[in-house]
Amino acid sequence: MNQEIQLNSHNKQEYPPMHTAEHLLNGTMVKMIGCKRSRNAHIERKKSKCDYPLAQPLTPEQLQEIENAINNVIGQDLPVTFEFIPASEAAKIYDLERLPEDASEMLRIVHIGDYDACPCVGAHVERTSQIGHFRISSSRYQDGVQRIVFRLDAKS
Repeated sequence: MNQEIQLNSHNKQEYPPMHTAEHLLNGTMVKMIGCKRSRNAHIERKKSKCDYPLAQPLTPEQLQEIENAINNVIGQDLPVTFEFIPASEAAKIYDLERLPEDASEMLRIVHIGDYDACPCVGAHVERTSQIGHFRISSSRYQDGVQRIVFRLDAKS
């Protein structure tokens, strides 16, 4: 007997390439900088931003390394897949701090190849090659928060 999975409704309609790029930025920040995923993100079609609490600002060299790493992952044409697991199991593996209090018991985990995975109900591309070229257009550090503003350019 198949039981239909009930997920929380989603209140936004994201642009799938940009939303998937946000996942890659978060995964890259965790891997390269050792911080948590962004706690404040604003994702739009033309430009997006993520904020990361950090003890010190990122250097221009670090920002370039982050951009290069993300474009490398995009170029690998990784599949973007989903799995559904109970929240109690997800809590053992993923940071669930950002989930709403009324989150469903069954969570959708978004996997970008073996590079990144996290709970999410948003819209994503099917493969990383559909994202385009990732570019950090600006960054600023203020009051212990690093803001990264990014854009997607058409593939060259």
